[in-house]
Amino acid sequence: MAYPGPPKHEIVLVRTPDERQQCYNVRIAVFHVEQKFPLDTEIDDMDDKATHFLLRLTPSLTPIGTIRTYKVPGAEYYKLGRLAVLKDYRQFRFGRALVLALHDWVNEHALQEGMDGPVEIVAHSQIPGDEFDEEGDPHQKMVLRMPLRPSSANA
Repeated sequence: MAYPGPPKHEIVLVRTPDERQQCYNVRIAVFHVEQKFPLDTEIDDMDDKATHFLLRLTPSLTPIGTIRTYKVPGAEYYKLGRLAVLKDYRQFRFGRALVLALHDWVNEHALQEGMDGPVEIVAHSQIPGDEFDEEGDPHQKMVLRMPLRPSSANA
């Protein structure tokens, strides 16, 4: 039996307070309600500085996923974080789509900043390995050294 493809969707760069609140709502549903992390740790000081992406169904614009990134102050790498997809939609590999959209954005941002690559993207994942505690749950540090590609804006 063939499985249906993913529902129609879009990934947008968050531009408005309402879109950012939709990202928060997805994160709270996944990290607080489903995974039982404390609510008071979900929104942090980096949210105002971060670039957020929102995954939503089309044409309804129902939010179903999010991810954020920011360039770490005083460091030469980007932090990937707060990747969340509502449980009913994880089967469609939307987490991968969000990460790839973030990679594309980091590539463009790094080029605009005059970086010549490769650029590092650091993430903390809830997978087994050399673990450390983050918010009461074991995590593992992952680093991608991503070569920069020519800007898609010049294509």
